[in-house]
Amino acid sequence: MVADSGTTGAEKQRLQEADASRAAWRRWGPYLSERQWGTVREDYSPDGDAWSYFTHDQARSRAYRWGEDGIAGISDDKQRLCFALALWNGRDPILKERMFGLTNAEGNHGEDVKEYYFYLDSTPTHSYMKYLYKYPQGEFPYADLVDTNKARGRRDFEYELLDTGIFDEDRYFDVFVEYAKTGPEDLLIEITAHNRGPDEATLHLLPTLWFRHTWSWAGGTAVPSLSRTGNAIRADHEELGPRWLYCDTDAPALFTENETDNERIFGSANSTPYVKDGIHRHVVHGDTTAVNPAQTGTKAAVHHTLTVPAGDSATLRLRLSDTELTDPWAEFGATMDMRRTEADAFYEDVVPDGMGEDERRLVRQALAGMLWSKQYYYLDVERWLAEHGVDPLAADPGIRNSAWYHMVNDEVMSMPDAWEYPWFAAWDLAFHTLALSMVDIGFAKGQLELLLRRLYLHPNGQIPAYEWNFGDVNPPVHAWAVLFVYELEKHRTGHGDRAFLENAFQKLTKNFTWWLNRKDVDGNNVFQGGFLGLDNIGVFDRSAPLPTGGHLDQADGTAWMALYCQNLLDIAIELAVENPVYVEQAQMLFEHFAWIAVAMNRIGKDNASLWDEEDGFFYDVLRLPDGSATRLKVRSLVGLIPLAATSVIGGRTDRSFPELVEGAREFIKRHPAVEAFVSQHATADPSTDGRYLFALFGEDRLRRILARMLDEEEFLGPHGIRSLSRHHADHPYHFDVNGQTYGVGYLPAESDSGMFGGNSNWRGPVWFPINLLLIRALLNLHGYHGPDFTVECPTGSGRQMNLYEVAREISDRLTSTFLVGEDGHRPVHGAQPKFAKDPHWKDLILFYEYFHGDNGAGLGASHQTGWTGLVAATATLFHAISADEWHRGGRESLRPVDSTGSTDSTNSANSVDDERFTGSGEEEPLS
Repeated sequence: MVADSGTTGAEKQRLQEADASRAAWRRWGPYLSERQWGTVREDYSPDGDAWSYFTHDQARSRAYRWGEDGIAGISDDKQRLCFALALWNGRDPILKERMFGLTNAEGNHGEDVKEYYFYLDSTPTHSYMKYLYKYPQGEFPYADLVDTNKARGRRDFEYELLDTGIFDEDRYFDVFVEYAKTGPEDLLIEITAHNRGPDEATLHLLPTLWFRHTWSWAGGTAVPSLSRTGNAIRADHEELGPRWLYCDTDAPALFTENETDNERIFGSANSTPYVKDGIHRHVVHGDTTAVNPAQTGTKAAVHHTLTVPAGDSATLRLRLSDTELTDPWAEFGATMDMRRTEADAFYEDVVPDGMGEDERRLVRQALAGMLWSKQYYYLDVERWLAEHGVDPLAADPGIRNSAWYHMVNDEVMSMPDAWEYPWFAAWDLAFHTLALSMVDIGFAKGQLELLLRRLYLHPNGQIPAYEWNFGDVNPPVHAWAVLFVYELEKHRTGHGDRAFLENAFQKLTKNFTWWLNRKDVDGNNVFQGGFLGLDNIGVFDRSAPLPTGGHLDQADGTAWMALYCQNLLDIAIELAVENPVYVEQAQMLFEHFAWIAVAMNRIGKDNASLWDEEDGFFYDVLRLPDGSATRLKVRSLVGLIPLAATSVIGGRTDRSFPELVEGAREFIKRHPAVEAFVSQHATADPSTDGRYLFALFGEDRLRRILARMLDEEEFLGPHGIRSLSRHHADHPYHFDVNGQTYGVGYLPAESDSGMFGGNSNWRGPVWFPINLLLIRALLNLHGYHGPDFTVECPTGSGRQMNLYEVAREISDRLTSTFLVGEDGHRPVHGAQPKFAKDPHWKDLILFYEYFHGDNGAGLGASHQTGWTGLVAATATLFHAISADEWHRGGRESLRPVDSTGSTDSTNSANSVDDERFTGSGEEEPLS
């Protein structure tokens, strides 16, 4: 279908209206979590066991404190009024109101959702959304999934829903849920259930409307109400005003209250006979007394009992509106079709020409997953602490997050995974914004600004990590994401949002100072940081006290700070174009980077630098209490992250800010250690077009690191760069401490230990975020060195590639994880024949947390389009710009052209000093 010009621009127009606050197109969206139970927010236990305190079994009966959950759900942006789908097949012991999964203790590899559902489509304003849930017709195997997984060990595969046989003979329903907005406050809802089985089957569909419970807590709101009004359910809320839910059938409406069933949960009396599980009891157990005959309450569902012939389908239409309508169905079909067409047109502009159908499908589903994973997140930490009986000002280290009493979270945020990780994570969120910015720059900027606000950022400057421990330390990638989003918007519109950039810079310098003060134990520019997002990658738990005593000097922690310097330096130079005060900031950041670069390569008195000359690799160094030191010689991403700290800045700084260049020269000459580093590892020469390179090492070390990274027997897997070298499969690393042996071996699939919950593994699998950073570094190096700089790829193959080609090779391997191969399988789905051969499964893609290091099978969280949604960027990147364009212009080649035909040079000065140190001017779209 070829869309007309009006259709093509419709979603872009809505985005513009939303960004300008002319219309609240983002007010309603998929902001309902897929799991609220088992979260830290809902945990009021004395021992902090969130999974056991509030369970899936309790969730149907127990009112939540801080949020709501549901299937294919939506809500307003403060989650006051919620809508989702409930189902019953006539056999299940419970009404299906939320996704089922295993707790961390029940799963042999930690928590894991055991359902099949797919985010098929969404526009950024959620003017159109589509979701698919595969609901078995047989009794859902709750007990089988729990018991079988608990009986398996960490070296065993997980027991999945398909393994139970519940989908045999295709006895299931495909339930599609589609939303389309006629206006910001008016939503059309179409639910279509397809019977894929060989026999007629009955399905109970219960579209459900309810209010988040906000009224019984201290300082709560007035009690809202739902009531039957003619052919609609009317919702009245003091803030939202009235709403009407219309249904195109005369099915009965069931009403109850969103109140805890105290009798079932606590063995005490209920305050009302109509409680949260009333609709479940009515439908599943036939208890007619469980719902309110007066047809009022705070939770209601329209109960449809459908008998669907084999191979046939049934459709329901609903409409949730802020207007009382005499004919809710006028133009319903036409509007739904129009929004589908507009969504198609929007993505035609997002996906570059030259991509195949399967690649286009991949990009669209990845971005749909990113947009469906937006969730309302509410937590007032001071109130939460007070409700635990804790003095919020006491900062008791025995109470989770007690030092974060200033925090108030009350926004829609991008979640890593709306079931497995239904809470924000700082470094995940930074990566999310890269993919989100492909479709919604405004939302991406807003997410980056959130964590820097005073209600999030700690007064000492630390960025909160995640709700299990806000004080944990994630890699400092926020500045890189800010710079990326700023540059992308500037490229698209010709104008950078300098207010956004300057506001972020001010907050980020506070966080940068926190890193300098808190994570450099010896004050020698070598940094620690703990696990830094890499969970079990080390010999020891890097976030816990070491069994040896002492501390770790971390190659990755130090490299992250080098990258942080580069990014902030680049931002400072950009801001200095209009405000010269930032020149001094840029000079300071240059000097910080220089000292870090020297420290990374310094050979100390104990000869234990982070660089190992014999191996040609970077390692962590264990500093013992007696002053001795030893390298922990594990070849992992820890040693590749120094490569990621590579940035290029264009050739204007020497003209725009000669004082900065001269200051850099003087600094180098004044400090012999820096001058020695420059002469040994750097180059004072710019590239032919005046661009400069920041890196932590010179060409010799670069080639040695790349030789390892591109070796298929080490890091280069068939589907990307592994997190641990395959060398350790036959040569595991061991370290003995007081008679106990600690070891690291190559594990291409799941973890074999319970470290960090045991639900992630950095000892072999492929992870998208680090792969993206390595691709970015290779492109920067290509932009500097040009096409004549080649390396062998793969190592030992005899095939020479320039670094653009190497980056593309890694990108292609990553993307191939999700594409149909010659054998008809998508590697991401492993050996599951259902996903390869069944026409109702083969085009559905799951975006896992990480991937098998040898075959690409998806592992960990199955809906982590959070940072795995980055595949939308890797799949499109090399269709957007050629190797020659990248080398000749870098990001300058992407500058908008003004009316005279010249590139805009008034808003940017992209270069730094006179050495291999030069900040982060990564080519667009990888800043």
